[in-house]
Amino acid sequence: MLAPCPYISTHEKPSSDERNVVRLGRFRRKSDGRWIQRFTCKDCGRGFSHATRSDCYRQNKRQLNDKLRKLFASGLSQRRLAKLFGISRTTVARKFEFLGTRAFNDIRQTRPIEPLIEILEFDDMESFEHSKLKPVSIAIAVENKTRRILDLEVAQMPAKGPLAARSIKKYGPRKDERTQARARLFQRLTERVSPFALLKSDMNPQYPATVKKFFPLAEHQKFKGRRGCVIGQGELKRGGFDPLFSFNHTAASFRANVNRLFRRTWNTTKKRERLAAHMAIYAQYHNNELI
Repeated sequence: MLAPCPYISTHEKPSSDERNVVRLGRFRRKSDGRWIQRFTCKDCGRGFSHATRSDCYRQNKRQLNDKLRKLFASGLSQRRLAKLFGISRTTVARKFEFLGTRAFNDIRQTRPIEPLIEILEFDDMESFEHSKLKPVSIAIAVENKTRRILDLEVAQMPAKGPLAARSIKKYGPRKDERTQARARLFQRLTERVSPFALLKSDMNPQYPATVKKFFPLAEHQKFKGRRGCVIGQGELKRGGFDPLFSFNHTAASFRANVNRLFRRTWNTTKKRERLAAHMAIYAQYHNNELI
């Protein structure tokens, strides 16, 4: 089967299609042993293959991608994965970045065949980068009942309570970016959530303004927060029926399966974007295979 040249824009040269492409042998791909067809373009003279358009293009160990994706979402660290598969930590780190980008593209993709979401639960989780004196907030949106993770956003925040004074003394004032991150999250959700949806959250005083800005016609139900249970990494709530169970159960799943979110862990986050990528990898696995 012929393929159009990936190096020529059809807007620049509409005639650059399969008719101007000829076969030029094939090669056996080292990473998985598959035979890949080569082509050459008669318009630009450049060569390409069926693999050129793949997002795994030029990867030498693409056969590990799916295994690593599942294990990243199952509580294993990069260092341990490098040891188990006999590869370098640099390779694992590169795979992690690649899988994180792919996961974000998947969970943020708007699928027209899906109906608009009618009931949504959202709230913030908290973690830290490098030190507990540098906390971060993770805004997460979850579909009610199905527990499908719709999107997430990570933002820095100032330390609270007894750690606040120590944080300022050691690292200086820390900007609060939670409102901007929540706005970015809700802006993306407007494409997937019904404007008349029911949104459920706790009684955080910052939430109503964000909901009103992006979903002025929606109903916003607020519930009083409760003390966490010992089980569920402290995310599940004690005291009978939980109106935010879908969110809290999902938050507990994050804590149990993303090693940098474990309670009392030494797998701490060094960069916020890596935390976001790791959570996206778990969200993709959670949506497509767990639920």
